Amino acid sequence: QVQLVESGGGLVQVGGSLRLSCAASGSIFSVKSMNWYRQAPGKQRELVAGITSGGTTNYADSVKGRFTISRDNAKNTVYLQMSVLKPEDTAVYYCNAIMRSSTDYVFRDYWGQGTQVTVSS
Repeated sequence: QVQLVESGGGLVQVGGSLRLSCAASGSIFSVKSMNWYRQAPGKQRELVAGITSGGTTNYADSVKGRFTISRDNAKNTVYLQMSVLKPEDTAVYYCNAIMRSSTDYVFRDYWGQGTQVTVSS
């Protein structure tokens, strides 16, 4: 069974930094894009950053210049380095990956369980 496991969330002060990690495990055949989403209370889930298997990245305007997404294809792991954190970055952050398991014939959306990031002022 394929799954995504996130780590690295927590409480940080305004202006601080955090690094999130998300590792895909299980019988993985191939991983396409890996992405980070977030959902704040009362708001819709939004795409924060994404990275393709080739390393092409994209970012939400609100995090450009402050967040950096990267991945280690050998480990099927994606990272989100967050800097200059603001109170509005407070949310549950979810890892997402488009993957194909070794027992499947199609690529599917997989989601992690979410990790809380709280930025205090």
